[in-house]
Amino acid sequence: MKERRREIDDIKITGFFDKDTTINGDLKFHGSFRIDGDFKGKIQSDSVLIIGENGKVEADINIAHIVIDGEVEGNIRASERVEINSNGRVKGTILTPKLIIEEGAFLEANCQTTKDIGQPEAPARPEFETDNTDSET
Repeated sequence: MKERRREIDDIKITGFFDKDTTINGDLKFHGSFRIDGDFKGKIQSDSVLIIGENGKVEADINIAHIVIDGEVEGNIRASERVEINSNGRVKGTILTPKLIIEEGAFLEANCQTTKDIGQPEAPARPEFETDNTDSET
């Protein structure tokens, strides 16, 4: 248990939604991200997502590794692992090679553990296009 906690503590958080934040939309990120607020939409990353104790997420999630201390409703597809800690609550579908559930966690989901998930695609970096055509008015 201490080894897993130390592993998460060593991860540098590159993004964060605080508990008083509500966001609807698509979230794509590099590095690790923590949600302590409310989020609805889609989440995609090849990194780590942490749902804090105050976090409430309703989303389709395609991630490498997710740690859940709050609430998640939706589909979770994790290429490495899904961890549901004792305060975590999950409703939906989970597809992952490794599923870790602590005593006290709430789980109402269809779960499948398989090695054939594949790495989630890294979100594309924004590309900027320039219009080199001259227009006559």
